[in-house]
Amino acid sequence: MPAPTPPALGASSGRILIIDDEPVVADVLGTLLRKEGHEVVVAQDAATGRREVESGAPFDAVLLDVMLPDADGLDVLRWFHERQPDTAVLMITAFGTVENAVTAMKLGAFHYLTKPFKNEEVRALVGQALRTSQLAAEVKDLRRALEERHRFERIVGKSRAMQEVYRLIDQVAQSRATVLIYGESGTGKELVAQAIHRRSSRADKPFMVVNSHSIPTELLEDNLFGHLRGAFTGANAAKIGLIEVADGGTVLFDEISTVAPEVQTKLLRVIQEREFLPLGSLESRTVDVRIIAATNEDLQRLIEQGRFREDLYYRLNVISITLPPLRDRMEDVPVLAQHFLEKFNAENRKDVKRFSPEVLERFLAYPWPGNVRELENVVERGVVLAQGEEIGLDLLPKDLWRRITLPEPVPLPEGVRFYDAVGRFERQLIESALRRSGGVQKHAAELLGLKPTTLNEKIKRLGIRT
Repeated sequence: MPAPTPPALGASSGRILIIDDEPVVADVLGTLLRKEGHEVVVAQDAATGRREVESGAPFDAVLLDVMLPDADGLDVLRWFHERQPDTAVLMITAFGTVENAVTAMKLGAFHYLTKPFKNEEVRALVGQALRTSQLAAEVKDLRRALEERHRFERIVGKSRAMQEVYRLIDQVAQSRATVLIYGESGTGKELVAQAIHRRSSRADKPFMVVNSHSIPTELLEDNLFGHLRGAFTGANAAKIGLIEVADGGTVLFDEISTVAPEVQTKLLRVIQEREFLPLGSLESRTVDVRIIAATNEDLQRLIEQGRFREDLYYRLNVISITLPPLRDRMEDVPVLAQHFLEKFNAENRKDVKRFSPEVLERFLAYPWPGNVRELENVVERGVVLAQGEEIGLDLLPKDLWRRITLPEPVPLPEGVRFYDAVGRFERQLIESALRRSGGVQKHAAELLGLKPTTLNEKIKRLGIRT
């Protein structure tokens, strides 16, 4: 049996589905395409074609007859694009009307073949269709790769400050050193701790979080170190503490500044000696846990006030990571907003596609006192309340309006020339939008309500450096 002919220059082999109820046509097409080195699957009706799509690997191209015994080929085209939107579909018909061709192209068909067709025409169109599908897949992969560049574990941000945070996480993850994470409420301190744990050799062991600010001292001590039976009134059974449960893993102390002095002493022993004493016990137990602490307080100030142990501070502060507030990395706002849009679309089964330019402008003018958590809540509200594909100003909470300071009116100088003033103002607007968007022209164009090409032309005309 002769070897199949390799695909034409510039094309590559692919998986192709033929849906045609005429056995002769399907056989001719199948033979022709197999000789080109393609994998070919043939279906003689819409139902069989649908089963092939749903049960196997994705197809790189489809040849679809307009007239099928059990369905309209145009309806099958619509159905197919819902499931494999990046796959090129070639429509085949013996009734080559302009109306059918236009309808098929509007519905997303790659091209239109009229029976009887020439073999060279089929080869050429299938080759083009495969290249189109492969290009769409490459674009999707590139877009995914670009998105991943702005994401680190579950942390999102492309700013220089966040890149430094990512670098530190990578450097410290594999060590046994304690880590102290500074940051305002809502900046994502727990996410950083989780990232350190997941990138460490302890990743398959427990990650436990201690929220000490909401637990009384006696209960916190018991929860952390456990107790023996009879250690105190009501201790009818022994209890294993959280520190022992996390053996081999990581414990995050959220808001370490709220831990009482007596618990600080025991925590220091865990870090220094890797041992602890359950309540009611005279024998120490050894434990191997990594301690990570997070705080939004100035611990050195608390040391001066006698509220935090200095020796514990130095044990915790072997490696420190500072998370910047969102107002200091505004170029991350559009990236974060888009991330949360996708997240809450999935959670709420919505299909909100974008923010209006006015909303993005508000996002970039707002100081975000609640940091990333506040932005997340605002986007969630917008997605839940949105009735269409866009989140508009009407869906923003009132606080977002009240905290924004609008610029004062510009005084009119004497002898001003209109077009000179307009030119200067145009330059200021564009430069401001570029600063707010971190130099990304696409985001700047959205802020200004311009097409990216229009903004690019203005930047070149005004000689603005980007």
